[in-house]
Amino acid sequence: MKLPNGITGFYSSKNNRPPKVDGKQFRQVCFSNTTRFGGKVLSFYEPEYPTNFYNVDVKVYNKQFHILLNEYYPYLAFASVVEFENIKFIDVPDLSREFSSFYKVLSVNELHKPLVIKQNSEKILQNDNDLNSAELEQVAFWKPERIGEVIFNYWD
Repeated sequence: MKLPNGITGFYSSKNNRPPKVDGKQFRQVCFSNTTRFGGKVLSFYEPEYPTNFYNVDVKVYNKQFHILLNEYYPYLAFASVVEFENIKFIDVPDLSREFSSFYKVLSVNELHKPLVIKQNSEKILQNDNDLNSAELEQVAFWKPERIGEVIFNYWD
């Protein structure tokens, strides 16, 4: 998976500011899809410093979990736990199918792909990416181990 410019929320100039997803549409899609499966939205959190993602707490199939959407790109994931520097990603196949017509739903396998960081190399991040210089500085500082930690982060 290629990490696009701005996915972390950091940018080096106003000219390469990342795009933003439509939060209103995401809210509507969340409410629609969870109720379709007999569930409900318990809380809806918009991205706030230092997070770069929407976090929706839902209860579906008598299970409580989170739906995450990157603030800048339409990358969606599910998680059983969302805490500072601790997100446990899960797969929810039924909801994945529903959300996939609006967003790129990332699987646990995709999110757990390792990042290859080489500090003393000309190219800090060896994974395929278009990250800008500000993002690469953050990667060097925070040292994420998995792709999911770049897409859904608490960096400040």
